[in-house]
Amino acid sequence: MNLNVDLMINSLPLLITGAGITIQITAISVGLGLIIGMFVGIARISNVKLLRWLAAIYIDFLRGTPLLVQIFLIYFALPVILEQRVDPFIAAITACGINSGAYIAEIFRAGIQAIDEGQMEAGRSLGMTWVQTMRYIIVPQAFKNIVPPLGNEFIALLKDSSLVSVIGFEELTRRGQLIIARTYGSLEIWISVALIYLVMTLTISRLVAYLEKRLDTK
Repeated sequence: MNLNVDLMINSLPLLITGAGITIQITAISVGLGLIIGMFVGIARISNVKLLRWLAAIYIDFLRGTPLLVQIFLIYFALPVILEQRVDPFIAAITACGINSGAYIAEIFRAGIQAIDEGQMEAGRSLGMTWVQTMRYIIVPQAFKNIVPPLGNEFIALLKDSSLVSVIGFEELTRRGQLIIARTYGSLEIWISVALIYLVMTLTISRLVAYLEKRLDTK
């Protein structure tokens, strides 16, 4: 078995560009998921039954169906309703962001519930409302607890973002497919793609570990 090293080296610029797009999709999607997840996670443990019910439906549906199906729903099914084509980039970050939001909601819920109930009572005794106590006391403390699982979610979504290649969006995996179609160098290109994913995930893991140490999370 002989590897065409020249092909691997020559393909790196295109693959690295694709990797940059992959990181961009992941960062935007996790950012969107963080916003969604925070509100859904809080709704999941609120005293309002309707909010808990809606949050549970959202989480169960998004976690119970494949991301690939969700991408298809947004890119192929949604235009039927809107009667307008959805841009692949918008479809990619929307599907990934909404999917990530369901997982982050559960991360937030667990992080909040890990905080001693006395913190809420202390905030209320100071005259704060439930919302103010959550905003100024509970959520800041919970954030320290959720850094490690948030890092894991970022890494998981980084890898799962390869699924957006099915709608023709040219992230890392799709770039690899296009290069293979032109050069027939399947082995060399897929090894290169795998190594680039490995470098990205290891780098993020180290950054999360550093951040965790800085925050002194347990």
